[in-house]
Amino acid sequence: MEDVLNLYEKPLNLKEPVVCLDEKPVQLLGDARKSIVADKPGAIFKRDYEYIRGGTANVFCAVEPKAGKHFTRVTKNRKGPAFAKMIARIAKAYPGKKTIHLVMDNLSTHGKKSLTDFYGEKRGSKIWNEFTPHYTPKHASWLDQAEIEIGIFSRQCLGKDRVGDIPALRMRTSAWNRRMNRQRRKINWRFTALDARRKFGYKSISLIQPEH
Repeated sequence: MEDVLNLYEKPLNLKEPVVCLDEKPVQLLGDARKSIVADKPGAIFKRDYEYIRGGTANVFCAVEPKAGKHFTRVTKNRKGPAFAKMIARIAKAYPGKKTIHLVMDNLSTHGKKSLTDFYGEKRGSKIWNEFTPHYTPKHASWLDQAEIEIGIFSRQCLGKDRVGDIPALRMRTSAWNRRMNRQRRKINWRFTALDARRKFGYKSISLIQPEH
């Protein structure tokens, strides 16, 4: 936990950006009947209660909180190949960096193997080595600021509307992502390692591992 919190306390570093990543499942629901649009003052938007199930999709949400840089990618699922493509996209967005600090949870696909399986050993390893991974503890995914990003995405991009298929979801997601990057929306994280010690009642610990 303190590894992640100490990372968040560091100032913005263009050579070592901190990017948080998580996934959001989205249920695809289409309208069975055409909605009645509120096209004049006093009119009420009306939508039939029936809907058409279109399966599910996945949305990768990543954010560099201190810089207000946002990445979203709609995929059919969250399996290894989809993760590998997302990681490659993030790496490409930071030319000239020393490393990218990547905060994420312990999902089985969140590792080097997903990249080497998809891109091959040489290219997959090269992309993965551009990152320094920081995993949140089990049952502590709230430490990943990408969860805040997902909350914003859910409210602002999805809202209460129905999205019936992946192309429509991609169009909507892309528009939201462009707007967020134009506005450089940042996340003001305030929970520190000192706050954690007070909250959970423990003293300072050393993160230095003994030599073997």
